[in-house]
Amino acid sequence: MAKNCVLYDRVCTDCGECDYCDLNPLKICDNCGKCIETGRDYNEIKIDSVIMPRDRDHAHDDGCGCGHCHH
Repeated sequence: MAKNCVLYDRVCTDCGECDYCDLNPLKICDNCGKCIETGRDYNEIKIDSVIMPRDRDHAHDDGCGCGHCHH
């Protein structure tokens, strides 16, 4: 199954655009955290979707990679 793009409403094309820094689009993200340092008392993250399993009761051992046991 193809994975979805995290930036656009489409299937991932492995273009690599999501690997670049939000503050400096010429730099590959190195997880420095500067983009979330705002000086505010709190930070917020917009959640625009929630991915739910199709069938929670269905046990599978297909190596989905999520790190949880699905029983």
